[in-house]
Amino acid sequence: MNKVSVTIDNTRIEVEKGTTVYHAAKSIGINIPALCYMNLEHLNIENCPGGCRICVVEIEGRRNLAPSCSTPCAEGMVINTHSGRVMNARSTVLELLLSDHPKDCLVCAKSGDCDLQDLSIRLGIREIHAMENAEMSIYRKDSSPALNRDMDKCVMCRRCETICNKVQTVGALCAINRGFMSVVAPAFQQDLIDSPCVFCGQCVAVCPTGALTAVDHTPKILRALADPSKTVVVQTAPAVRAALGEEFGMEPGTLVTGKMVAALRRLGFDKVFDTDFAADLTIMEEGAELLDRITRHLAGDPTVRLPILTSCCPAWINFFEVYYPTMLDVPSTARSPQQMFGSIAKTYYAEKLGIDRRDLVVVSVMPCLAKKYECQREEFFVDGNPDVDFAISTRELAALVEAYDVNFGALPDEDFDTPLGESSGAGVIFGATGGVIEAAVRTAYEVYTGQKLADVEFRELRGFEGIRTATVDFNGTPINIGIAHQLGNARKLLDGMRSGMYNFHAIEIMACPGGCIGGAGQPFHHCDTDRIKARMEALYREDTHKAIRKSHENPDVLRLYEEFLGEPLNEKAHRLLHTHYFTKEKFS
Repeated sequence: MNKVSVTIDNTRIEVEKGTTVYHAAKSIGINIPALCYMNLEHLNIENCPGGCRICVVEIEGRRNLAPSCSTPCAEGMVINTHSGRVMNARSTVLELLLSDHPKDCLVCAKSGDCDLQDLSIRLGIREIHAMENAEMSIYRKDSSPALNRDMDKCVMCRRCETICNKVQTVGALCAINRGFMSVVAPAFQQDLIDSPCVFCGQCVAVCPTGALTAVDHTPKILRALADPSKTVVVQTAPAVRAALGEEFGMEPGTLVTGKMVAALRRLGFDKVFDTDFAADLTIMEEGAELLDRITRHLAGDPTVRLPILTSCCPAWINFFEVYYPTMLDVPSTARSPQQMFGSIAKTYYAEKLGIDRRDLVVVSVMPCLAKKYECQREEFFVDGNPDVDFAISTRELAALVEAYDVNFGALPDEDFDTPLGESSGAGVIFGATGGVIEAAVRTAYEVYTGQKLADVEFRELRGFEGIRTATVDFNGTPINIGIAHQLGNARKLLDGMRSGMYNFHAIEIMACPGGCIGGAGQPFHHCDTDRIKARMEALYREDTHKAIRKSHENPDVLRLYEEFLGEPLNEKAHRLLHTHYFTKEKFS
């Protein structure tokens, strides 16, 4: 039989064999509280170690309470999810967790979105009995350029370990010790900065407490805004506009581009620019590089390295440097849009303003936590001054707007400033998986064939599957393309390429689910793929409403080349807009 019959809280139901008690209860509207449980439905991965014991239930005939998240239903099972014994056990377990947890909720980065806090409210915990007998474990706090780690707040749910090892396949986190001293720590018990961590931040996105949080540059930005000697400009990534509204009660997928610009002006930024401009610039360089390699390859040049890999995602680049050090000549050398913008702002734009680059402060609003690390990489500094000074996340921007008491929903729609604010629809879709390569194809097709596209939308490059392949016809020349989002899928794609399974000309990789729209700096999506897909559709909607939909037709980008850069890939463009990569194979 494929079904079993069970009774849950006096209700008899049939469920598929192998269904856990947790899911069976949920199917009839009974939501059992849980802490360690996490369901990554789109990947068919569940984190259900049964370790927290918050989700315990009483099963007739069993002496001990059973964790519902890891206990499969059996024929004839009679289950009570909220008996006095169950409720007492949950409260006791939660009190024990709280006894070994810092009491700094007022200033904790997770306050207001903390599963432990929510559980305490749900279970009515107002005091911790026998607190005088509790002794907190004390761990040293650990910081990196992107992430903070405070293991005093770790509840051993091991969600971070699942996302890091099973989904991203980075292998930066593992459980150590037992009892009160048990904790999830970086691999090899290193500090985060010395571990294989690639700063994708997906561990932060799933951590139920404040054990893993983002480094916050907001205080430094506020000081810069208050300094009359500084000109402070801000750039906003494409994915931010598709998710920021969620922090103000709007439906997922609500585009708030104009209100976001207005809010940033209310915060005091001197100019509000669009990273989409730099995305168009990236296509000019990366697209030219792609065409150069393909043309030479078709001409029989044996030195050409294909496929070319996109280089916009800093977590992906970190991953590549750690695990594929023998292939560092394969990715495009084009910088990410964030770093291209910073370089142009502190040269071309600073020159237009007649100010020293040190007096121009460039701030990024990004959906990504790895961007915080990227802007601090040494290769993006000139004489000790970074091209991008500070990066904040979408969530941190929302917190700033609230702190300034700005009524976000009532703001008028305003336009980006020029000359670094004009963008095409191709720049907008950078935020969705497949968007970078679609933007590149729109330009590469027309440059390669000399023909205008009748339809600029390459739907074969879109979707939500973890690995996608497509062939685009460049007027008789087939161009094979691979796309992956989330690093575990990237590993499969690259390993397949090395084994001869795939034969690609170009590959796009994004570290986060759905691309930047699912970045770890976005409003928490709690593994809700419908929310991520709604953000993706929002970017495609904005693309369709753009007057310009191809990067090489952006007039401000063309003017930049005419006035300042010259031709794509020339010496000046290469110096300002390209980079190089580093071997970190000690962890591979």
